[in-house]
Amino acid sequence: MHNKIYITVMSLVFIAATIILTTFPRPKYSEVEKRDLAQFPEWSVSKLAQGTWTSEVSSWFSDSEPYRERLMTLSMKIKDLERLVLSDDNVTFHAADDLMEEGVMEEGAMEEVVEEEEALGEYSNKVPTEGKAKLSHAGIIIVGSGSNVRALMAYGGVKGGGKFANMANTYHEELGEGVRVYAMVIPNAAEFYLPESWKKHSKSQLATLKSIQEKLSPGVTFVNVYNTLGNHADEPIFLRTDHHWSPLGGYYAAAEFARSADVDFKDLESYERREVKRFVGSMYGYSKDISLKEAPEDFVYYVPKDIEYNTTYLTYTINEDYKITKVSGPTTERFFYRFKDGGSGAYSTFMGSDQRVTHVSTSVGNGRKVLIIKDSFGNAIPGYLFYSFDDIFVIDNRYFHLNLKKYIEQQGITDLLFACSIFNAYGSAFSKNCLDILYQTDGKSIVK
Repeated sequence: MHNKIYITVMSLVFIAATIILTTFPRPKYSEVEKRDLAQFPEWSVSKLAQGTWTSEVSSWFSDSEPYRERLMTLSMKIKDLERLVLSDDNVTFHAADDLMEEGVMEEGAMEEVVEEEEALGEYSNKVPTEGKAKLSHAGIIIVGSGSNVRALMAYGGVKGGGKFANMANTYHEELGEGVRVYAMVIPNAAEFYLPESWKKHSKSQLATLKSIQEKLSPGVTFVNVYNTLGNHADEPIFLRTDHHWSPLGGYYAAAEFARSADVDFKDLESYERREVKRFVGSMYGYSKDISLKEAPEDFVYYVPKDIEYNTTYLTYTINEDYKITKVSGPTTERFFYRFKDGGSGAYSTFMGSDQRVTHVSTSVGNGRKVLIIKDSFGNAIPGYLFYSFDDIFVIDNRYFHLNLKKYIEQQGITDLLFACSIFNAYGSAFSKNCLDILYQTDGKSIVK
């Protein structure tokens, strides 16, 4: 009797699972992991003969099962309940290898002891954050609880930054005195919000910034945003649930750049405040920590009100290896893109994508033209410079198809700003990409 009941129950479970897995809608995108899920493969005789078609079907089947996100969320909630809570300011570490660019977190760097450097300058807002931690290995740190929870990424660099400084120096030498060159290196949130007792798990970003500043030639202006951000650390200058800073952080950094460049700059009263509610950014997908999803934040950005401007784009088509395959445009479009409340892509508000060359022409009339070469952190800066320059050009270090030296001459660039995160300034890829596009032959980076 018991065997019959068991067989009946298991049969019903198997039938239900079969119906769900074969007939229910399958997701195409993972909000948790921030990636496109595997798609059903295109059939061909050659794929079938090679055995790749069946393996691709298997990958699609396992990667896009119905209710995938709900099951992952339930799993994270169970793991969160199992976590040993040591205090109200509980801190946990998660692996974050997929956030690290090659060359950024060097293996031996975490063990090297670096004595505290003298500050580039002092900042006034010392944010009091304290708490105990549960530590596994270098990665994402979850600090706080409830609506104040924050994701931080430990920094493993030391002094370093020589390749970045040499790259900026090379640009100054190649472009001559007619183009002012500026270097802005953006520290990450751990420098300001990591609990004091856990700072031993993240190296001093100040040491790297000081090292870069010392290596820059006199012809390159170091834009010190470390102190600027520190002075506003009690404001929401970094996103809690994303690895980027907030648009407000970008505003204060843009103000410091404008001061260094000796151009006009408007305060926030000249901007319209907009927001995307219930934003949960990239750190939820990277850390898979449920506390971030349950503590969404407002993504607040600012749009200039009383200035005429026009935005045009060259847009790149990128293959699966992130290589340029096609260039489209120029097209005239908006600079600020609107995202619905709850949208996880709100940081793409600025220019919509990294895979573009942006040109904003304004009605300023001062004869100054700035080119910003950036990583994704730099996206938050150009929108605050519409009152400061006649033209703003924006290039991502990874995507450009022309000879940049010639492009700078043709566009009449007067000011060039490198704006990137401290991870990219410490690593090698950003600097290499910048040197490659400076010298490349027009169209050489387009693959067929």
